[in-house]
Amino acid sequence: MSDARAQGPLQAYTRYFVRYLLSLRGMRLWAACFLAGSVTAAGFAPLGFFPVFWLGYPVLVLLLAHARGYCAAFAIGWLFSFGQMVFGLYWIAAAMFVDIRAFWWGVPLAVAGLPALFAFYYGFAALIAVWLLRRFSLGASQAGCVIVALCWFAAEVARGTCFTGFPWNLSGHVWAHVLPVLQVTSVIGIYGLSLLTVLAACLPAALYVAKSAGRGAGIMIALFACLAIGGVVRLNQAPQASPVVGSATPTRIRILQPNTDQAHKWAQNSRESNFAQMIDDSTKPGDKPVDIIVWPETASTFYLMEDVEHRREITLHLMPGSVLLTGLIRRAEDDAGFLHYYNSMVALQPSGRVAAVYDKAHLVPFGEYIPLRHYIALRTLAALGVDFGAGPGPRSLHIDALPSFSPLICYEAIFPHEVTDPSDRPAFLVNITNDGWYGRTAGPYQHFANVRLRAIEEGLPLVRSANTGISGAVDAYGRILGQLALGQSGIIDIDLPPPLVPTFYAQHGALGVVLIYIISVLGVVVAIWRRRMPG
Repeated sequence: MSDARAQGPLQAYTRYFVRYLLSLRGMRLWAACFLAGSVTAAGFAPLGFFPVFWLGYPVLVLLLAHARGYCAAFAIGWLFSFGQMVFGLYWIAAAMFVDIRAFWWGVPLAVAGLPALFAFYYGFAALIAVWLLRRFSLGASQAGCVIVALCWFAAEVARGTCFTGFPWNLSGHVWAHVLPVLQVTSVIGIYGLSLLTVLAACLPAALYVAKSAGRGAGIMIALFACLAIGGVVRLNQAPQASPVVGSATPTRIRILQPNTDQAHKWAQNSRESNFAQMIDDSTKPGDKPVDIIVWPETASTFYLMEDVEHRREITLHLMPGSVLLTGLIRRAEDDAGFLHYYNSMVALQPSGRVAAVYDKAHLVPFGEYIPLRHYIALRTLAALGVDFGAGPGPRSLHIDALPSFSPLICYEAIFPHEVTDPSDRPAFLVNITNDGWYGRTAGPYQHFANVRLRAIEEGLPLVRSANTGISGAVDAYGRILGQLALGQSGIIDIDLPPPLVPTFYAQHGALGVVLIYIISVLGVVVAIWRRRMPG
């Protein structure tokens, strides 16, 4: 009987595919690398089809294990990640079309330039991985798969932290639609889940080269099954949303989603009507009195800190004891008389008093400031076209008897373990954003999925107001309490659920992922030692 018949049709076709893959040269090889990476982009929101990682990453490992040289290794890693990010981050280019006459030149840079730049991290990771595979003669063995995964994950951490960082579409985000699995981020954070995901996705490559290689893949399958079961148990044991402990009545929060088109938001003939509509939505009767009203990022297109008339128009409609949290652009003079602009959130009380001010600290390069401004004479994408100043960083705001909260403006909420002041733990998180720049693309879905993880990691409920969506509220377990779809206008009224005691991740940060990484490295060391043992 032939080997193909003995193996069965599926195994035979798999072996044939691997042989064909490893025979590719030149442009066909580069196209295969790009295609394999592109396929994995379907794992991220809004599709969230996580099995594609188990299609793409084994291809990456096999191609690296048989790379003809270090330049080829770099190209394989670069093309794979480039394909993943071109299709995963295409939505960034949509921001240019808000003012395409001014920013037409930025479209190719956003579509291909930014992914090409980020892909360098992974190109170098692939190069290092291949050097290690050759140094210890590992190939696509189980230990070789782990080495590729560890190097790839290191590149992911570098992308998320270096040069202001961009931890968007990390590998762990493919579980965005699987809430039980996400529960583990309360212990190891999104980076820990990303490391486990890359390990699990790379290990099946070893099945193609060794019959005994199923052990590692089986262990990872069992691990994720345990994570899912543990997550289900955690969610089933979680109490239903209830008032914050110590409150006589629940804190009622109203979230606005005005759905104002970004192209018309700052137009003189629509600013007043947009403003009036938000006030009208804020004062609609509900089944309970509202304590906190949340408007999105730059919801007010007026300088409310200076504009007494518009501020009075807001405060006249606020109920006694309530507070409005709104995003706006704030300007202030320094001692030398220079005018500085800030992307801010302010808390307004019915008396007209500004109870608190928070200035965004983690600014978007080219969107809110131009790096190396003295050498790059460009205007920013933000409405004013000027550089914003940065605030001091995460902090908790305390307003009278209301629960304290940590304000997060736009993509400040995507950075793990950087969303609260450790010395002053808040009762909840408030994220305001304006994803109207990105239209009906994957961007707002990915943003909401990313922000939702901060609630699970920190053990804190989160409320989110986005101009065009996606607005919503989640409890400390990541369960969605209310949500407004992309492109929908409306309000959500929710009772603020309680925070949890600080999670392991909230207390210890990256400790969990460091331990997993060390254990993985030790596993590789043991595997290499065993291979070199005589007999």
